[in-house]
Amino acid sequence: MSKPKVFEKPIGVKDYLPEAAAKLRSIELKVMQCMERWGYREIITPTLEYYDTVGVASSTEDKKLFKLLDRNGTTLVLRSDITAPIARVVSSLLREHRFPLRLSYHANVFRAIEAEAGRDAEFFQAGVELVGDASSESDAEVIALAVACLQAAGVQQFKIAVGHVGFLNGLFQETLQERQDAQTQLKACLLNRDYVGYREALKGLGLSASVQSELDGILRLRGGQEICGQALQLTSDPVAQAAIEHLCEVWDVLEAYGVSEHVLIDLTMIGDFSYYTGMTFEGYASDLGFPVCSGGRYDNLLAQFGRPAPATGFALKTNRILEVVSKRAASEPESRVLIVYTADNRSAALAEAGSLRAEGHAAVETLLVENAGGYEKTAQADGTVVVRDVVYRSVIEFVK
Repeated sequence: MSKPKVFEKPIGVKDYLPEAAAKLRSIELKVMQCMERWGYREIITPTLEYYDTVGVASSTEDKKLFKLLDRNGTTLVLRSDITAPIARVVSSLLREHRFPLRLSYHANVFRAIEAEAGRDAEFFQAGVELVGDASSESDAEVIALAVACLQAAGVQQFKIAVGHVGFLNGLFQETLQERQDAQTQLKACLLNRDYVGYREALKGLGLSASVQSELDGILRLRGGQEICGQALQLTSDPVAQAAIEHLCEVWDVLEAYGVSEHVLIDLTMIGDFSYYTGMTFEGYASDLGFPVCSGGRYDNLLAQFGRPAPATGFALKTNRILEVVSKRAASEPESRVLIVYTADNRSAALAEAGSLRAEGHAAVETLLVENAGGYEKTAQADGTVVVRDVVYRSVIEFVK
C-alpha cells in the first residue's frame, strides 16, 4: 500500500469548513435546546469504551467496530453508538436514581465501513434515551420529540415511519413456525428495504398460495391508523396482535400531541432485529434518501449491565440534517460587522470591536490597513458591503 499524501484522509471521514461547521453546531444547539425543554438532561460519555462491555452490547455488528489495544493489551472500541454507553452509566453511576430517567446527548460516533460511496465512518448524532418506562405513552413521547427536534433543526418536510418488531416476529412464527432460516432471510430483506429480494425469497420457500399471499401482503401495510385494523385481520398470533394494539395506543397519543400528520405506520419496518424489542421508527426528509433519525424500544439492553429496565429513544443524524438544511438558500450575513482601522487608531477601533461583541454581536471582525485607500469595498443594493469577497452587514472605519 502506498503512503498517503499529506492532504489525504481516510475513507468515510470528512472535513467541515467554517460555514458548514457553524451550521452543524447551530443544528446541534437548537436540537439540544428542544430536548431540554422536554425535560431531557445532557450526558457525555467517553469516546473509548471496553469491547467486552459496551462494544459487545452495542447494536453495531462486530465487524463494523473500530477496535484498538491499550497498553495492557485490553481491547477497546471507538463508540459506535451512544445508547450502550448510556445504559452502562444508568446501571452504574446513576444506579441510585429513580426511574424514569430522561437523558440527552450529542456526539460523534464511529463505524468501520467498506469503501462504499456515501457511507460515513464518522458521523454525528444527537438523541435521547427514556429509561424505566414501558408504556405506549413513552414510545409516543420520543416520536413526538423527534418530530419537534427535526422541526427545530430546520427540516421542513419529513415523515416518521413507525413499525413494531413484535408484529413480524409473531406473523412469521405463525406462518413459518420452525423455519428459522427462512424467517431470518425474510427479515434481512425487510431490514435492507429489499422488497424485490423479499418477494423472490418468498417464491423460493415452497409455501402454499394462501400463506405466500399473506406474507406478500405485508408490503402493503403502510399508511395511517387504518393499517392497524388491516393488520389485526391478517393474523391471530397473540404476539403480533399485542404489537398492533400497542401501535394503536401510540397513534392515539401522537394524535393528542398533534403530530400524527408527520407519522405513518409501516409494518415492514423491523429495525435491527437483534437489538430492538418493540416499536421502531425512522424519519425521512423529503429530499434525502437516507434516514435523518431512527429509534425504538430496546427493553433487553440494560439487563446486560445488571440493571434490567425498559427503555426507548432515538438518535438524529445531524450531519445528514446538515445536508438537508444546506440545500436551501444560505442565510444573509446580517450579523457580520467589519471594523477597518489604521495603526494610529488601533486602540479606538479595537475598543469598539470589544463593545460590539459585549453587546452580543456574533461576528465582529477587524482589518488593519495602511491608510483610507488601503482596501476596496463594494456597496450592494441590499445595503450590505463586500470587502475581500466577504459580505458584511456594515463596515465601521477608523482610518482618518
